[in-house]
Amino acid sequence: MLDLLLQRLPPHYQEKARDYLVLTRMDRPIGALLLLWPTWWALWLAAGDFPPIKALLIFTVGVFAMRAAGCAINDYADRKLDPQVERTAGRPIAAGRVTPREALIVFGVLLAFSFLLVLFTNALTIKLSFAGAALAALYPFTKRYTYMPQVVLGAAFGWSIPMAFAAVGNNVPPLGWLLFIGNILWSVIYDTQYAMVDRDDDLKAGAKSTAILFGDADLPILGILIGTFLLAMVFVGQRATLGWPYWLGLVVAAGLFGWQLWRIRTHDRAACLWAFRNNNWLGMVLWVGIVLALAVK
Repeated sequence: MLDLLLQRLPPHYQEKARDYLVLTRMDRPIGALLLLWPTWWALWLAAGDFPPIKALLIFTVGVFAMRAAGCAINDYADRKLDPQVERTAGRPIAAGRVTPREALIVFGVLLAFSFLLVLFTNALTIKLSFAGAALAALYPFTKRYTYMPQVVLGAAFGWSIPMAFAAVGNNVPPLGWLLFIGNILWSVIYDTQYAMVDRDDDLKAGAKSTAILFGDADLPILGILIGTFLLAMVFVGQRATLGWPYWLGLVVAAGLFGWQLWRIRTHDRAACLWAFRNNNWLGMVLWVGIVLALAVK
């Protein structure tokens, strides 16, 4: 995919452009998709049907821009930690291919572009966007001071939910905040699975995560978080008066969670990474359930 994007550039620009694309994880869209699904959940629920095209385009493009900005500031914050972790040692800043200053410039440009998109919405959405930008900038630094940076990540990833409700209906109803809380729970689940991949390296490097905090109790705690998330989504379905397609989607999501827990029972790194990526399908299943439930309502 990167080769396809870069092939039209002059050869002497391709290497640096590739480094910027890798810095912003354009070669790994899974993170953007995990941000996209909750945003689409919110847009469809806020509209009660297919959302306005303008809002859909703004938030879909904004998801990819903000995720790219978040990756740039994350690698800037982790520029001294990444070289100590096997999985991240080859990242552009850690490997010296992109300077910290360049990463900050990329972050600033993407943040400005995202704010420009928000200006095409309404006053409430614009006001909410400042909190979203603050959360995105804060998250990468929290892993030095708290064992729960995943909670901050969940708030940053989920802030598009109240913004979507504000953009569509010019208010954030209780349903929007309930969905936001549910997304925080989901983010803690899948990012804990992700952190389990690097747990040993993070301990050596001095980084903090829920995977380290949970320790040997990680699987039971993940089970509790999964149950709480599913309960929150039950409340979402009840409050939005969604029909059978949503409930079928929720059952499938519960099955996917069970599959994830089974696969990571041995704490194998590859299995934990697989479980993290599998959440993309879980988010899509819930979105399809919401769309179909609203269509037959």
